Amino acid sequence: MSEAVTLPDPMTLAEFLVWDAPDGGAWQLVDGEPWAMAPASPIHGMLHSRLTARIEQHLNDRGMPCIAVIAPGVLLGRKADRNYRIPDIGVTCSPLVPGEFALPNPILLIEILSPSNQQETWTNVWAYTTIPSVQEILIVRTATAGAQILRRGPDDSWPDIPANVEGANLVLDSIGFQMKLADLYAGTWLATA
Repeated sequence: MSEAVTLPDPMTLAEFLVWDAPDGGAWQLVDGEPWAMAPASPIHGMLHSRLTARIEQHLNDRGMPCIAVIAPGVLLGRKADRNYRIPDIGVTCSPLVPGEFALPNPILLIEILSPSNQQETWTNVWAYTTIPSVQEILIVRTATAGAQILRRGPDDSWPDIPANVEGANLVLDSIGFQMKLADLYAGTWLATA
C-alpha cells in the first residue's frame, strides 16, 4: 500500500522548482497545486515522437532558427507565479540560455489528447492562450484519427472553439508546416478507423 503524500498548498513557482516531487514522476503546477502527470500510452508516445521528428526536420530543412522541444515547461501570461505547465511539444524561435527552466517565447504548443487526460489537457490548452508569444495550439487525438487547432487572430483574440482537422492536411501557420494527417497515424489501428 502506498503512503499518502502531503503537498504544500498552495505552492508558489519558486517552491515548485525546488520541490522534491514524490516518486520522481513528472509534475506540473496548476494554480498553486502540483498535478502528477500520467505516463503516456504507446499510441500517445508514437504520435509524440513522430510529430516532433517531422516538425524538427521541417525547421532544419527551412533553416529556421526555431527548435521543437519535448515536454518543455511553460509560464502562463496570468498567475505565472503559481503555474508551470508542461505541453507535449513546444516550438520556440528564441535562443535557449543556460539555467533557463521554462521554454522562452513559445510560438506553437502541442498537446496529445488521451481519453484518460482530457480534462487536464483542455485546462492546459485554454491556459496556454494567456501566453503572449503563442500563435497556435494543436491538440492531437489518440482515440480517433484527427486533431483540433486554435489560432490567435490578427486582433490577438482566440476563437471560442478549436477548428477540427480531419482527413486532410495538418497545417501549422506559425512555422509554415504541413503534412497529411493520415501520415501521422500511418501504421496504427487509427489509420483505418
